[in-house]
Amino acid sequence: MLTSLYVRHFAVVEEAEIAFGPGLTVVSGETGAGKSLLVDALMLLAGARADSGMVRAGSDRAELTAEFDLTHLPEARDWLRREELDEEDACQLRRVIRAEGSSRAWINGRPANASQLGELATLLVEIHGQHEHQALLSRAHQMELLDAYAGNEDLVAQVRELAQQWRELGNRIRKLSGGDDREQRIELLSHELAELEKWALPATELTELEASHKRLANAGRLAEGAGGVVELLDGDSEFALRRALGRAQLEMSKLAALDDRLAPLLDLLDNASIQLSEAADGLGRYALDVDLDPDRYAEVDTHLTRLHELSRRHRVPVAELHDKAATLRQELDELEGAGDALEKLASQRTRLQQQYDEQSAKLSAARQQSAEKLGSEVSALMAELGMSGGRLVVELEATSDTDPDAQGRERCELLVSANPGQPPRALRKVASGGELARISLAIEVATLGKDTIGTMVFDEVDTGIGGAVAEVVGQKLRALGAQRQVLCVTHLPQVAAQGHAHLRVSKASDGESTRTRIEKLDANGRRDELARMLGGVEITRETKAHAKQMLERAQV
Repeated sequence: MLTSLYVRHFAVVEEAEIAFGPGLTVVSGETGAGKSLLVDALMLLAGARADSGMVRAGSDRAELTAEFDLTHLPEARDWLRREELDEEDACQLRRVIRAEGSSRAWINGRPANASQLGELATLLVEIHGQHEHQALLSRAHQMELLDAYAGNEDLVAQVRELAQQWRELGNRIRKLSGGDDREQRIELLSHELAELEKWALPATELTELEASHKRLANAGRLAEGAGGVVELLDGDSEFALRRALGRAQLEMSKLAALDDRLAPLLDLLDNASIQLSEAADGLGRYALDVDLDPDRYAEVDTHLTRLHELSRRHRVPVAELHDKAATLRQELDELEGAGDALEKLASQRTRLQQQYDEQSAKLSAARQQSAEKLGSEVSALMAELGMSGGRLVVELEATSDTDPDAQGRERCELLVSANPGQPPRALRKVASGGELARISLAIEVATLGKDTIGTMVFDEVDTGIGGAVAEVVGQKLRALGAQRQVLCVTHLPQVAAQGHAHLRVSKASDGESTRTRIEKLDANGRRDELARMLGGVEITRETKAHAKQMLERAQV
């Protein structure tokens, strides 16, 4: 349910904040006052395209904010949770439109795009009377309404689940069979697997191979470098470290004989001499043992080269080639032994097809029966709403595809004839906004409580009607408001009198700028506004009495 709407610097509205409650809220005002601005604001918050003309003259941006209570809207809560935009049972939509035409949007304080606004808005508000953003114009939504009207929820769920299982089995069969070129796939896998099994190595062996390649490539330098270090440590030069360290030991032993405190230092020099000797001996042996085998180097180099070629071909790092081989082995084993598995899967898929055919046939029959009933009910309501002779036809068109479809074996299209003698046309192609709004109202009343959208908006639903028909329209809207929150922009007192709450839009000008004001009316204010709608410029005592009588009759 819409709980509040805030607009600032939007068109001719400088600033307004409106609180909404349950039931039917009517919006009235003089022609040109900006009654439809509330609808326009909701449409923008539903992701409609914005332009700079929506920003109040002299302002740098327009701001729009709507807040909804999601207590009774589980689908909207689920959507917010999936998008990670949830905030308990509250929902705030905010949009800022800049004077240069760009805009930004937020959902619960988090940045969002127009597409996300549109998706969420379809679960929050339904706008009638305009050709944009109307769920009823969507064929998918028309089918949902028909199924909800018929109580087909369980059958629809079964059909959808069977179609999904059938598709999943088809994917498994195609994967297991290798598509249309199973033999070619087996041959290719065998060739690729043979190469990988010859060259790919586990992680530890690959590390060892790379280290061996590095060592063999630098064998000459390693041998020469190790010999050079041995010469520095234990060579014939008087500057060799072992000779220098020996002289240091001899001198330290003489000093330690004079002072016992130098004995620990002498021990350190002795240990250093031992370690230096071990290092020199080890380096000497290493220099003699360095592998200078060019054939072994060529072999290791060839192995690494093949690994890098395979890495590029399979588009995986060298270190993952061993795992790639295991994956290909599994796929090859499945393809080579797929016969029995494919037979079982095909048998399962045939059974699913049969089950789907049975359930979809039941669903089709239920839809056909309810389509005729819904058409009759809406046609009768259209007559009450001033469209005498008009009728609604719920057309079900069978699909040509024999494969299981999640939506069933048919598609739904609402066809409407607004006047006697006219052939029914698709609801989405009805040109008159007033007729479309009244047809939508008739459908909503007929399917009352069947959809899950919490707020319905009717813009100029009473265009082209008056008198008793206008009162019937108001009564139907009020009945709808007893079940859902309804917002209706109207210029007829018969409709306005039926509201549970009443908003008045007025416009004032100081000669330099024009401002629109939106106010919620109390009982006296409602009476005066109805009197204005009834009597025009001059409001008499009789007009006010008539307005009061209309309000009292509506409450009854």
